[in-house]
Amino acid sequence: MNDPTPTEQPATDSKPLPSPLRSSLGGLIASGMAIALYRVTGAISQGFAQKPLHSDNALVVKISIAVRTLVVGLSTLATFIFAIVAVALFALAIQAAVQQFKQRPST
Repeated sequence: MNDPTPTEQPATDSKPLPSPLRSSLGGLIASGMAIALYRVTGAISQGFAQKPLHSDNALVVKISIAVRTLVVGLSTLATFIFAIVAVALFALAIQAAVQQFKQRPST
């Protein structure tokens, strides 16, 4: 319990970066999903805008507005998450390519 010298050393080995090709492929997949979700979000919001609420009950109208806002908000959130992931993966691909270029032995 009172061991003054720790026997475990912190791991300093870092995992190598994935290849630029793999990161770029992931970025393409994520950007494709972001574009698809963007189109779905637009279709959802236009569909909600074209179908007005038909109720005289104030509670029904408020709940319907809340549900519509929640659906469009979650769809928009998913769109931006995939867009940010795509940008990050492309940046990782650039970083991995630069590191591979720097580590290449000069002949």
